[in-house]
Amino acid sequence: MENHLPKKTESILTSSHSRQELGQRGEDIACHYLEQKGYKIIARRFRYHRAEIDIIARKGSVLVFIEVKTRRHDEFGYPEESVRKAKKDKLREAALGFLSEKRERSSEYRFDILSILLKSEREYEIAHFEDVF
Repeated sequence: MENHLPKKTESILTSSHSRQELGQRGEDIACHYLEQKGYKIIARRFRYHRAEIDIIARKGSVLVFIEVKTRRHDEFGYPEESVRKAKKDKLREAALGFLSEKRERSSEYRFDILSILLKSEREYEIAHFEDVF
């Protein structure tokens, strides 16, 4: 069977696939960074209804819900600038779902953003914003 998709659609599908790879790469970098800083990774890509948390970790007694934003360049702003109110609301929803589903009794939790700017395959800048909302 022949593929009758226009070329424009084909390139959109390809770029979407590479966005997923970029996100996965960023989350891998983030987990490595967090583990080096003494965090224990509890879950990755936790989904609750339509909301998702990239990484859930524990640092001491604090449960940390982490949104990872990765970009190849800062032409359209830094990665962390893309976490707006609607995304924060979804993160809160997923966090409450996690606490409920896992019967987590942690009285202390926070939301962090990890911003990753890839400069090359092996070189990147990482910024960790703690307790952002």
